[in-house]
Amino acid sequence: MAGKPISCSFIILLFLVGLASPSSGNEDFRVLLVKFMQTLSPYDPLVSDKGWGWNTTSDPCDNGWKGVSCDVGPRMVRKVVLDKLNFTGTLDAGSLCSGVGSSLFVLSLTGNQLTGGIPQEIAGCDNLNHLYLSGNHFSGELPGSLSLIKGLKRFDVSNNNFTGELPPGLAEISGMKSFLAQNNRISGNLPKFDLTHLEEFNVSNNELSGPIPQMGGHFRANSFLDNPNLCGKPLDKECPPTTSSNSTSKDWSIDRYLIYAGYAFIGLVIITIIILKLVSNMRRRKPKVGDENQNVAVGEDGSNKADDLKTSEYRSQYSMESGTSSALVILDDDLAKDLKFEDLLRAPAELLGRGSHGSLYKVILNHRAALAVKRIKGSGIPNDEFTRRMHSLNKVRHRRVLPAIAFYSSNQEKLLVYEHQPNGSLFKLLHGSENGKNFTWGSRLVAATSMADALAYMHEGLREDGIAHGNLKSTDILFDGDKEAFISEYGLIRPEKERRIEPYGPKSLKKKSGSAPKGRLSPTLPRDDFKEDVYDFGVILLEMLTGKSATHNGLDLARWVNSMVREEWTGEVFDRALLDKGTSEERMVNLLQVAIKCTSASAGDRPDMSQVSKMISAISEEEEKSSINSPFSFTGDSVSM
Repeated sequence: MAGKPISCSFIILLFLVGLASPSSGNEDFRVLLVKFMQTLSPYDPLVSDKGWGWNTTSDPCDNGWKGVSCDVGPRMVRKVVLDKLNFTGTLDAGSLCSGVGSSLFVLSLTGNQLTGGIPQEIAGCDNLNHLYLSGNHFSGELPGSLSLIKGLKRFDVSNNNFTGELPPGLAEISGMKSFLAQNNRISGNLPKFDLTHLEEFNVSNNELSGPIPQMGGHFRANSFLDNPNLCGKPLDKECPPTTSSNSTSKDWSIDRYLIYAGYAFIGLVIITIIILKLVSNMRRRKPKVGDENQNVAVGEDGSNKADDLKTSEYRSQYSMESGTSSALVILDDDLAKDLKFEDLLRAPAELLGRGSHGSLYKVILNHRAALAVKRIKGSGIPNDEFTRRMHSLNKVRHRRVLPAIAFYSSNQEKLLVYEHQPNGSLFKLLHGSENGKNFTWGSRLVAATSMADALAYMHEGLREDGIAHGNLKSTDILFDGDKEAFISEYGLIRPEKERRIEPYGPKSLKKKSGSAPKGRLSPTLPRDDFKEDVYDFGVILLEMLTGKSATHNGLDLARWVNSMVREEWTGEVFDRALLDKGTSEERMVNLLQVAIKCTSASAGDRPDMSQVSKMISAISEEEEKSSINSPFSFTGDSVSM
């Protein structure tokens, strides 16, 4: 009997989604698509008279518009493939993405005569997996907004007239499998690409210059040929040694030296005056232990704002210990060169948040990017071991795990210095003011895949050292300026030696009555920190799938999901923001099954992160295959009907 309400509600949900879909008769949607077609073919305004559709009186899915493919279930446009049709217009990405942006997986316009550039509005097609624009007359620079399409896997703009530099963010898209840009006029340095999944790569016959960034072992020379100023492996051309700035000093005149020496002297005087004033102000203020809440105000977002790090919680501690610049250990000379402990204490800072293990500050230093300073208390790790741990973490690096660039360690507390990530955390993205509405299924799946890969890599590299993350939460998943996900605070906390023993995982789902039992913790059973990471990662997957926080209505999220599944209400756990956009429920269920395995009450029943990574990658592969299914098939670099 429990299954009947689900069936009814699910049918009603599909009906409502169908009403909201463009193909249900939304005239504005058809108008936008017709405008897109008219821009592609401005000299053939009677396209619809050829029996192609593409008019406001028919439906792109029900009436079979030429080149359009839709889902069988919710009638939503998934593919637009218009190859070799002699179109001579331009790409109106604004109209196309405004109409079908969230549902479109594939756009192919290969082998036409289109001109102009790729508009910035292409980012509106935020679920795009495949973009094929080769064999046209496109020109201008590739827009930086392409890097916002996080699910992009196949990208082909070869045989055009593109110029300018490659957007660095495009090279960093996680999951990119094909990047083909040969036979253009692209210039500048070649950015470092994410090689995790990259299978095809070609930038030959352009105007690129400088060294090839560590890609020689993955692709042959023919991927880089005919760039006269490109050098390094796998090309035979070696890069010239970098010239020192001192080589030009001999051309300077004595007058020039005197002028700059005068500027330096004046600057030194000004800096000395500023330092003396700061020292005087610091001496004037008499700190008292326990005044850590002074100079703190409440911001518009409800968070506390601290005007600096010079509160007693820092000063009293560090004055008792060394308090010298040598106490700060530098791990990254490029980002933290010449960084002093006193710099952190003097710099203006903003309190981003407090947790059970310390506080996080955003620190602004002159002539540096913003830094994040994590102050840790109660890590459970002695000073010497923490120092060894930080050096081990510095050796085992993954590009999706945020590395510390410097640290301070004492037996009482620790400081970690990171690059500040400007786009907040996964927690804020899911549970903030937007409630995950702009966080698409494709973006969530890309984030889950990259996080799983990163954790699996770290577990493998640090297993002998026994260093797991130890405290993984959605607030530890941060997003950079290109909205790429990073895991932060890896290995900073040593959890207590306890683990969950009450069953509320998949085994308990076999029971048909009773409420979900409450889990408890036992200090007597040994804890596998790596399997605890798996559990915590499973909870994060549940947050992404449900849109709910780790504690939902006062209950553990894993326990709540398991109780819903046990009562056969699986369809009710998913985030409505995903269902409203026609996301495949089958693949959401597949990811839900992975999350349930990760959150098994018994650590022995949980998979390793390497297994979790493979399972999620398989779901991602299935998502990609679904976007290129019949009636269109992809062969090589082209799309055929």
